[in-house]
Amino acid sequence: MTEPVPPTSRPGGVLVVDFGAQYAQLIARRVREADCYSEIVPHTMSAEDMLARQPAAIILSGGPSSVYADGAPALEEAVVTAGVPVLGICYGFQVMARALGGSVERTGRREYGQTTARVRVDGSTLFDGQPPEQVVWMSHGDAVLEAPEGCTVTADTPGAPVAAFEDDERRLYGVQWHPEVLHSAHGQQVLVNFLTRGAGIRPSWTSENVAEELVDQIRAQVGEDRVICGLSGGVDSSVAAALVNRAVGDQLTCVFVDHGLLRQGEAEQVEQDFVEATGVDLVVVDARERFLSALAGVSDPEEKRKIIGREFIRVFEQAARDIVHAHEGTGQDGDGQHDHPVRWLVQGTLYPDVVESGGGTGTANIKSHHNVGGLPEDLQFELIEPLRTLFKDEVRQVGLELGVPEAIVWRQPFPGPGLGIRIVGEVTAERLDILRRADAIAREELTAARLDRDIWQCPVVLLADVRSVGVQGDGRTYGHPVVLRPVSSEDAMTADWTRVPYDVLARISSRITNEVEDVNRVVLDITSKPPGTIEWE
Repeated sequence: MTEPVPPTSRPGGVLVVDFGAQYAQLIARRVREADCYSEIVPHTMSAEDMLARQPAAIILSGGPSSVYADGAPALEEAVVTAGVPVLGICYGFQVMARALGGSVERTGRREYGQTTARVRVDGSTLFDGQPPEQVVWMSHGDAVLEAPEGCTVTADTPGAPVAAFEDDERRLYGVQWHPEVLHSAHGQQVLVNFLTRGAGIRPSWTSENVAEELVDQIRAQVGEDRVICGLSGGVDSSVAAALVNRAVGDQLTCVFVDHGLLRQGEAEQVEQDFVEATGVDLVVVDARERFLSALAGVSDPEEKRKIIGREFIRVFEQAARDIVHAHEGTGQDGDGQHDHPVRWLVQGTLYPDVVESGGGTGTANIKSHHNVGGLPEDLQFELIEPLRTLFKDEVRQVGLELGVPEAIVWRQPFPGPGLGIRIVGEVTAERLDILRRADAIAREELTAARLDRDIWQCPVVLLADVRSVGVQGDGRTYGHPVVLRPVSSEDAMTADWTRVPYDVLARISSRITNEVEDVNRVVLDITSKPPGTIEWE
């Protein structure tokens, strides 16, 4: 085999082409773990548009279809003939093989789960430094029977005679299995070898470099305008605010909206922890009555999200006017207008928010996030979304790089709409009080058990429109059930329920049913994501 290309610098990142795979986001995550920037694009994007982004490499994801089925996602030949390094995975491997003139057929030998792959060629680019046999994770019913001309078969399995091929001359590579999943023993090394040896990418996607790049981008974008940031105290908005503060300093004013949907002690924590650590200018707005009035009588979760998003913006708009008035006479031009008005609104939007709201990948809208799909059409600000391309764990690393307190960096994620979407039913002050007390108990017990780092988050959900029969004391009760939803995750794109010890669950249940009036039942949600989302609404 020919020698892989030497490292080169390319202006773009790695495009992950999504063919409907459940692992497309995971592929993007694994590429970033190799310190290379990646983003997901839909398979419906034209080759012209993909190549216009000047990608350093392209990875074709798996997918549920058969390449020869009617309506199966296709691949334009230009993607694999333009000279850009390409790696095909599973369905992406098969569709790539067909585009290059290879053959794909149903062999009658399906492979699902763990399989042993045999490396057939010494000096392989993808398998350099790996054993000749390795455990891989398969999920296919079709197989490549004949590699495209010019491609060397470098691995096989019992059900796939062509389980991998490579063409160093054209920088085209493919594997039938899923290297992105942990079940593939050397999968990450396969991806790293493709990125560094096959594509010649110099890894530079580190928290230090990312923070510096984002600060420079914000500074160039904002100029001398004023900026406001909606600060919730969570890691997303806190890191976004810290980035903007590093970039433009006192041009930033943070606005903390107490909308009445917060957890117990949350407002005090924001003022104490974040302000003391960063010294940002903070304005606190008491909007509890406003939000409760707007949510009165509303039970539909999508409508609640949109109402909360709309009211957030209206509060920000008023805060911006107040900030302008506070600076009157300090920066006016000859026409009496302010030289530097409040033009920008900082949002802590993350990449999973964008994906789940139907943006970036061409996928369906799973739910409207308050800072993506829930904004009003007549928004009066331009948005700054410095975290829009980052996953949660990357945000945490950038936050630590910026000196954000660990208590905030490692805080469990909390949705922007707050407890409003953890009440199944209408949001009222009484129901918020019930949920707030139950949530505080759950958090106290999980912290006491030292499980905070093991759990991504533990939403506590009040089934306000459900009543269950119980017995408390000597009487029959008719109270609300509360749901515990402890989950473990890396980035919220996928999640599994956390196996919290039974004794901890027992203490949480006992305390909630004894200390929180109107709750007589505690249940545990053991659904993974997918199929369920982390939040109930």
